[in-house]
Amino acid sequence: MTAPRPTVLERWNPTVKLATVLVLSTAALLVTDPATPAIGWVLTVAALLVLGRVPGRTLALGHVPFVVFATSLLVVNVVTRPGGDALPLGPLTVGADGLTIGAALAVRTLFVGALSLALVLTTDPVRLMTSLHQHARLPATWTFAVLAAHRLLVELPDAWHTIRCAQAVRDPRRRPGRLPRSPRSLGAAAFALLVGAVRRSERLTVALESRGLGCGPRTSSRPVPLGVPDVVAAGAVLAVAGAVVAAGVLGGWVTGIGALTA
Repeated sequence: MTAPRPTVLERWNPTVKLATVLVLSTAALLVTDPATPAIGWVLTVAALLVLGRVPGRTLALGHVPFVVFATSLLVVNVVTRPGGDALPLGPLTVGADGLTIGAALAVRTLFVGALSLALVLTTDPVRLMTSLHQHARLPATWTFAVLAAHRLLVELPDAWHTIRCAQAVRDPRRRPGRLPRSPRSLGAAAFALLVGAVRRSERLTVALESRGLGCGPRTSSRPVPLGVPDVVAAGAVLAVAGAVVAAGVLGGWVTGIGALTA
C-alpha cells in the first residue's frame, strides 16, 4: 500500500512556513478591528481544508481551546470596557467600544490559532527540525533535544494507558472493563508516568552523548529542500494578507492598536 501523496501545505518548506506564520501572527497584533482577522481566519481555514486536506473534525477539535480563550476575551471586554453607544445584548446593556474591541481580540485569537494549526497539522516535526538545522542554522544540540522531547511526549499517552491497565489487573475490586478511578490510583499512575518519563529521558541523554552529539558538524539522512516555489508561496501568502489590509484601509474599517487605549 503506497503512502498518500503529501499535500501542498505539507510540501511547503517548514522553515519558510514557520517564518510566514510568525510574520502573519505578529502583524495580526497590530490590527484591532474584527473584520480584518475574520477574513484572515476564513482564508486560513479554507487553505487547511483545500490545500492541506485537513479533516473538518480535526480542525474543529483543534479550535476548541482557542474558542474558549476567545470567548473569555470577548466577555471580559464587554463587561469591563465602557464607552461608545449603549447596545442591548439580551438582558444586558453593553458599550459599543467594549463589544467591538472584544470581538476584534476574539477573532484575532481564532486567526492566530488557525495559523498555529496550519503549522502543526501540516508539518512533520522531524522535517521541521531538520529544515531549521539546515536553513536556519539551528544548532544540532537544539534540534536533537527538541526531537527527543517530542518523542517522549508522543509516547506518554501509550505509557499512561499501560500503567492504568496494569493497575486494573492488580486491583481485585475492579469491575470488568473498567479502570480504577479513585484519586489514589490516579495519583499513583501519574507518579509512575513521571518516573518512567524521567528514566527514559536519562537513557536518551546517555544515548545521544555516546553518539557524540555536538562534536563537530553533522549531516542529515533526509535533507529538506528549499527552492524557489517555497519562497514564492510565502510571498503569495504575504501578498494576500497585504491586499486584505489594503482593502480594509480603503474601506475604512481597519483600526490599529491605538483603539485599545481610546
